[in-house]
Amino acid sequence: MKRFIESVPGWLRSTAPMHGVRSAVAGATAGIKAIMRHGLSAAGVVGIAAFGVLYFNPHLAEDVIALSPFSAEESVADEGATVAAASTSAATLAVAAPQPATPKPIAAVAPLAAAPAANSMLADTTKQLESRAAKPAPAHPEQQRVTSWIAKRYRVATDAATMLVGATYTTAREIHLDPLLILAVIAIESRFNPFAESPVGAKGLMQVMANVHRDKFQPLGGVQAALNPVANIKVGSRILKDYVNRTGSLEGGLKMYVGAAASDTDSGYGSKVIAEYHKLKEVAQGAAKPAVKPVTAPAKPPQEARNESEERALPEPV
Repeated sequence: MKRFIESVPGWLRSTAPMHGVRSAVAGATAGIKAIMRHGLSAAGVVGIAAFGVLYFNPHLAEDVIALSPFSAEESVADEGATVAAASTSAATLAVAAPQPATPKPIAAVAPLAAAPAANSMLADTTKQLESRAAKPAPAHPEQQRVTSWIAKRYRVATDAATMLVGATYTTAREIHLDPLLILAVIAIESRFNPFAESPVGAKGLMQVMANVHRDKFQPLGGVQAALNPVANIKVGSRILKDYVNRTGSLEGGLKMYVGAAASDTDSGYGSKVIAEYHKLKEVAQGAAKPAVKPVTAPAKPPQEARNESEERALPEPV
């Protein structure tokens, strides 16, 4: 204990210098903190004051920005971007803009202007070519007379009659059958109504049984083509020729065509077709005048008998 008490003064003397250093370091640190705190406060006050001055004086802000060393680089970059955008816009406009049409040489027009006679001749030639392209070649006088007579007798539009008669003559040349006989059958069967249809399914100008003669309509678009005038004429004409060849006579072929092959009589159908045929021959030769009174639809055998006869008929060649 005595030794401890005697060592206290020595310990105090050894630790005194260290305590002074610590006190000095603590004081310096506190001073630096105080200086930084006051400096930051002053910088904040100055910054607020500068912001207020620049807010109320925009021109002064531009001058300050101009003094910055980074302003030159930014201006150069902005100019480069502007030039690039301008070049891109110019290229886009060059692509999107329509190319101007090549002007026609004026020298080529001068001779026409100086020569009105040649210009008029050229215009007349152009009109003639256009009219020839727009209108078909004129039909034979015989065909024209037949067309006019049918249009007036059956009250068919002239253009429609021209089309129907033309299609009939074309088909007749293909299958080597008299076109006037085909027109006579059309007159008696449907009176040139391409949309005529019987209760048992006979359709079109020549009243063809589309379901029975399905194979004949197949190359022309199927049974839906039965109401097509041209297709109906083609199929009906081939059936008529085949029936005439089978029976060996026109009367027998007409009787088979109307569906009365198994009957004793055709109820006058054949005689009416033949009478119409002779009338058309007189018209074609120019010996008959157009009639203004349309013919009445002839009485036919029961459609059921015709349907059964068509179904019993042997398959005809296409």
